[in-house]
Amino acid sequence: FTEEKLGQAEKTELDAHLENLLSKAECTKLWTEKIMKQTEVLLQPNPNARIEEFVYEKLDRKAPSRMNNPELLGQYMIDAGNEFGPGTAYGNALIKCGETQKRIGTADRELIQTSAINFLTPLRNFIEGDYKTITKERKLLQNKRLDLDAAKTRLKKAKVAEARAASEQEVRITQSEFDRQAEITRLLLEGISSTHAHHLRCLNDFVEAQMTYYAQCYQYMLDLQKQLGSFPSTFLSNNNQSSSTPVQSVSTPSVLASASASLPSVSNSIVTSGISELKSLSGSRKARVLYDYDAANSSELSLLADEVITVYSIPGMDSDWLMGERGNQKGKVPITYLELLN
Repeated sequence: FTEEKLGQAEKTELDAHLENLLSKAECTKLWTEKIMKQTEVLLQPNPNARIEEFVYEKLDRKAPSRMNNPELLGQYMIDAGNEFGPGTAYGNALIKCGETQKRIGTADRELIQTSAINFLTPLRNFIEGDYKTITKERKLLQNKRLDLDAAKTRLKKAKVAEARAASEQEVRITQSEFDRQAEITRLLLEGISSTHAHHLRCLNDFVEAQMTYYAQCYQYMLDLQKQLGSFPSTFLSNNNQSSSTPVQSVSTPSVLASASASLPSVSNSIVTSGISELKSLSGSRKARVLYDYDAANSSELSLLADEVITVYSIPGMDSDWLMGERGNQKGKVPITYLELLN
């Protein structure tokens, strides 16, 4: 082997077909490892969690169950919504978002589990099983080739007839062993094609698992958007800088009526009972503003969240509106933006 590396000995070359199979196997191993590792990164972006799972796997112990990122975010949202009050629009929306995030977290767990079984495990089995066997037989082939080349060298150097006969016998034996090992290695390497076919089926399973996951996430978010979409659009862009154009549709009574109908029932009951009481007394009441509101025209009053204003009803006014006063400023305000104070 050393003489070959130094260029002082001849080397028996493998046939082109076997060399091609060896190259294909090496290429398959290289890219399988890269795809497998990057899939693990995709499914579990946290490197510390991956190391922990690896350690538990090597110790043949089950890793402790922990909430994933969407589940954790969902729990925070639910806790915040309960703290702010499920009866408020913001608290109710936080709870709905939190529940959706937790459903996404569950779907994420299912994707990881399915992908691990149907995609990562077959790839890992190839690297740790089939390719290790190929590597072992390839090393044996290398040793048989070196034995053959050493025997050929001794035959060339043999001067005496007896020594020459012994060397020829050795060459025949080593040649036979080399040919046999080359055939074994070739049969193993030809199995790479069936490995590709198997990995193709596993890839289809992985794509199907991703498709199911993203379809679930899309449906969850679509349902959530429908629930949140029932609020006036100003609710969804409380920070005015996030909206490039003023929302005119909010001032339309029909939109407000549909919006108020879908607000949390607790808030609705407070508003409805308070308004009917206010109209029956024909007096004024204090009200806290729930959300920012930009006046659509000069007859309306702009509002800031959490400020307290005076409101009262005017005969003949639309049931979705009240008159609001803040110091010297006065104008119509939508009742769905208000919480009447006792």
